[in-house]
Amino acid sequence: MTALGGRLPVNTSGGLVSKGHPVGATGIAQLCEISWQLRGDAGPRQVEGARIGLTQNGGGFLGNDAAAQAVHVLLA
Repeated sequence: MTALGGRLPVNTSGGLVSKGHPVGATGIAQLCEISWQLRGDAGPRQVEGARIGLTQNGGGFLGNDAAAQAVHVLLA
């Protein structure tokens, strides 16, 4: 269901862990991937007919949780 070709593909690039989770650059990596998907430029990991993308990234610490969250919804 969430794999490439599934009804709701998630992390088709392998997600941030596959990029080494570069602190500070994770949000940019997410936005780049979603932009490539929506433009149809994601190559072999392209989600066919991608029209909407969502990113979520947390940072800082507040106890055991992230102190801040950033969520972006992008539409083609």
